[in-house]
Amino acid sequence: MRKCLLVCKKMKVACPINECTYWVNYKVEHNCMFESILINGSMTLRETAARLNISYVRVKQIQDKALKKIGHLFDDEAI
Repeated sequence: MRKCLLVCKKMKVACPINECTYWVNYKVEHNCMFESILINGSMTLRETAARLNISYVRVKQIQDKALKKIGHLFDDEAI
């Protein structure tokens, strides 16, 4: 667990550092992606969209783009 999350949990505040790569706008879980994962485990694309306040379609687009970027890693292993 990240040190900053431990500090936020100890002080019972949401993380104020929105420049952090792992920051999400969800104060209930200290604005931290790691805390969200610890509490919820894996989430569906629809749950992720609701959490980030964006559309399901946008989350699907982001997923497709990420899978395309890493797809070549699996293509090379098949040979």
